[in-house]
Amino acid sequence: MSGSAAAGVDVRGTAAPGFEAVRDAFVRNFEQRGDRGAAVAVYRHGRKVVDLWAGTRDVDGREPWAVDTVQVVRSAGKGIAAAVPLLLHQRGQIDLHAAVGTYWPEFKANGKERVLVRHLLAHRAGVPALDRPLTPEEAADGVSGPRAVAAQRPAWEPGTAHGYHAQTYSWLIGELVRRVTGRTVGRWVAEEIARPLGLDFWFGIPDDEAHRVGRIGPVEAPAAENTGALRVRPKRSVVDAYRDPESLTRRAFGAIDPLPDENDGGYRAAELPASNGTATARGLARCYAAMIGPVDGHRLFAPATLTLARTEESAGPDQVLVVNTRFGLGYMLHGPASPLLAPGSFGHPGRGGSLGFADPESGIAFGYVTNGLQKGVTADPRAQALVRAVRSVL
Repeated sequence: MSGSAAAGVDVRGTAAPGFEAVRDAFVRNFEQRGDRGAAVAVYRHGRKVVDLWAGTRDVDGREPWAVDTVQVVRSAGKGIAAAVPLLLHQRGQIDLHAAVGTYWPEFKANGKERVLVRHLLAHRAGVPALDRPLTPEEAADGVSGPRAVAAQRPAWEPGTAHGYHAQTYSWLIGELVRRVTGRTVGRWVAEEIARPLGLDFWFGIPDDEAHRVGRIGPVEAPAAENTGALRVRPKRSVVDAYRDPESLTRRAFGAIDPLPDENDGGYRAAELPASNGTATARGLARCYAAMIGPVDGHRLFAPATLTLARTEESAGPDQVLVVNTRFGLGYMLHGPASPLLAPGSFGHPGRGGSLGFADPESGIAFGYVTNGLQKGVTADPRAQALVRAVRSVL
């Protein structure tokens, strides 16, 4: 189908026979779960089986969402950024067991001599927050962020605990890639991942593509559904952590202060792989599909690299998110705080709604993007409804 309306929702795109339940869930996201503009894509065994979009590309409802609309996906971009060190390891250019200081000598300062590359990917480096937050201009200049994390004293002994590096992940991964390859992470992704695969995905969207980016903004969520995720009835300890300006939680998410205007063209043009990747849903899904198998003759991860991505490196109490989380090397793993498709799934959500992941056992790769940001860190009821629909058809 190229387009159909159901209860006022004009859905465009296609869903292959057998995947109609995903379309139905997508419609209900608009009818019942507060979506204003969104897209979802699903690949199975390297073949696209769902590619749907609906609503408007701005939360004010003025412009229709188009086939080529892209959105800022926030932390969902971390999963694409993580692919870069893993691919460099696969090519023999990075040793995951080496100290970060091997490639970036300045990073050894203030007790970080034993931080390993794998610690950066698994959120075990101990530098999720900065003693002095960066301004949006400093965060984007490509120099101040790496300098700040290199000088920062860790909040815990690196390697002994884990905590989500919400903002500092941009400079940790970005500078490591630059030191090893001489290229920025955005350029590396563009040249080595996006271009060969034909992906609509950028860290630092170019001027000639910027007109495609929709505006994002907050929307009210309906009554919470029992998805079993962090978003539903958070514990008092979680609520307190987000309210306390001195907590590691608030300081980690506030490593850039004030928070940038995500609709600003300058922000979108910066390379902040922790937070400002821009993508279509099919771009996210297609990238994850290539991580687990061939897509039109292109495959990203060798079997050994795929094992690294989804083998548990961190589990248990998260020093930042204040719940139990699970991470592989760069990816959140399926669990109560981050429910994906199945136990072997790996991927990354974006705060506010977006989600990308893959499940090697079923051959599923999934991408969801939205312009209506709802409260939540690791799971969103709209994305979860779509995931449940995928699960129901397998």
